[in-house]
Amino acid sequence: MNVHTSIPLKNYTSMQLGGPARFMSDVMTIDELHQVIVNAQSRNIPFFVLGSGSNVIARDDGYEGLVVRVRIPGFEVIAEDSQTVTIKVGAGEIWDEIVARTVDMNLTGIEALSDIPSYCGAAPIQNIGAYGQEIADTLTSLEAYDTTSGHIVALSREDCKFTYRDSIFRTDARGRYIITSITLELYKSTPEPPFYKALQEYFDSHGITVYTPQAVREAVSAIRHEKLPDPAVKPNSGSFFKNAIIEQWQLDELLAEYPSAPHYAMDENRHKVPTGWLIEQCGLKGKLLHGMRVNPANALVLINESAASYNDLSLARDKIIQAVQDTFKITLEQEPLEIV
Repeated sequence: MNVHTSIPLKNYTSMQLGGPARFMSDVMTIDELHQVIVNAQSRNIPFFVLGSGSNVIARDDGYEGLVVRVRIPGFEVIAEDSQTVTIKVGAGEIWDEIVARTVDMNLTGIEALSDIPSYCGAAPIQNIGAYGQEIADTLTSLEAYDTTSGHIVALSREDCKFTYRDSIFRTDARGRYIITSITLELYKSTPEPPFYKALQEYFDSHGITVYTPQAVREAVSAIRHEKLPDPAVKPNSGSFFKNAIIEQWQLDELLAEYPSAPHYAMDENRHKVPTGWLIEQCGLKGKLLHGMRVNPANALVLINESAASYNDLSLARDKIIQAVQDTFKITLEQEPLEIV
């Protein structure tokens, strides 16, 4: 285990912005994790856990602390019955490689989460989701290093307090737990309709009527490649804003003026409205704002074409938020976390 100094965060985040981290360390075991955290705490050095860098934003002044990259491996089938298979996966495993592996096992549950750039330990933090699935559907528990006690603890699905793109790890317990492994319960049954609209449209247009985990994975990959730019080619952090969650009275007002506005029921009183649609209605789709391009294929994504600083990004973000607020009286929420 090595601790490196003055590491440019723009090289470790997919938006390719950000100043240097004072320290950075990759940890391969729980013992190494314990060692670096205790050392940082003893010196009053703050720490931030960084996954793939695809859902975080770094600021221009960098980070005056320790950036920890958890790379603990592991894949183990720990239980199986006639209907399910339960697997335990190390936090340092690449998420899409685990999806591919479970699809090869003909298991259902996370196949629609294909091609999401993440490590497994980061997946529960924002409750990753796509095309009708989210990790909260299959995660039964996880293990984490509790930085307040220095011990490994087990947290159940309920303990994680999953909501739409959120969890206890982004709210009440932000910074307390460092996930070391996750446990997923997957199913031996085949995927069944109704599918997410974009997924069903893909199946229909390609004449696919036999639904398998592999068919869903291939469809999701094709859709994502069409709508989401490769961050290695066009720097971006994926969906920059969460989809808007509004109450019934807000939906009524929206539909009164925009009868064809897309919306999806979340529960009796809450509805999801695609933020990409809101941004597009404001006339911002494809626009270049302070060096940030609103993706012409999916307005939910901001592409760093020529932004040189976090300030450029923040100006573009704030202009979009204000435009949607002025037009729809809906306040957008940023999805990526910031390294602070």
